[in-house]
Amino acid sequence: MTRPNVRVSFECFPPNTERGIAPLRSTVSALEPLKPEFVSVTYGAGGTTQDRTLDTLNDLKENTGVPLGGHLTCVGRSKAEVHAVVDQYEDMGVSHIVALRGDPPEGTPNGGRHPEGYADAAELVAGIRETSNVAISVAAYPEPHPKAVSAKADLDNLKRKLDAGADQALTQFFFDNDVFMRFLDQAEAAGITQPIIPGIMPINNFGGIQRFAERAGTTIPAHYHDLLEGLDETPTIRQLVAATIAAEQCQDLLNRGVTSFHLYTMNKPELSTAVCRMLGLRPDPQ
Repeated sequence: MTRPNVRVSFECFPPNTERGIAPLRSTVSALEPLKPEFVSVTYGAGGTTQDRTLDTLNDLKENTGVPLGGHLTCVGRSKAEVHAVVDQYEDMGVSHIVALRGDPPEGTPNGGRHPEGYADAAELVAGIRETSNVAISVAAYPEPHPKAVSAKADLDNLKRKLDAGADQALTQFFFDNDVFMRFLDQAEAAGITQPIIPGIMPINNFGGIQRFAERAGTTIPAHYHDLLEGLDETPTIRQLVAATIAAEQCQDLLNRGVTSFHLYTMNKPELSTAVCRMLGLRPDPQ
């Protein structure tokens, strides 16, 4: 049986110190033979990691051959500041922007919007598209964003972002494939035609994932607790179990017709590489 053509992209975050750039470079180099569509580097709301994100992307551009994507948030930033980053991305050859509103600090007046800035991600996308042909991804939430008024309002907001000129959506991580497939049906019914790529989070640390999931409104299936609880102190066993869980999730999506995946690496290549191999991706011998 011929396997479908599986496509993957990966997400990393900028290291906290200069010493962390070399290990991240090694991570991306380990993923490079899988021929990802792009590897993105996150960018804190309000530009809180701007310098580290730009330094990381510049290093990866000089030392790896992967297509690169840069995250970009607009909360707390003027339009001029946002477009200065877009210009820097283009100058260094970044081919993809993940456009996000970003979360303002608690208690920030006016929702964190800069008086001369973009109100939300849809406006940000439209502003980027006015001056650039760079590929743009936006965020989607199979389980509605915790601050969304309703699931319908969240879906309407996704459509606004895509209608503004985004090429595709990358979802928040999820673990229930039925939730994702229902979301695809709802998106199609709402008139969304652009690809919606599932975000997959291999579980490097169960305690950390529980905290992430609580903040994101993501449901963790009960049997995950049974499989992973107590394994954080036995990393070898945890990685075997975590790789199996993520691979089974992706294989089930593949069986349902999904062929593109966005993997949140947490700057560790092993689990993402294992998942890709189990999906039939093999490193390019070149």
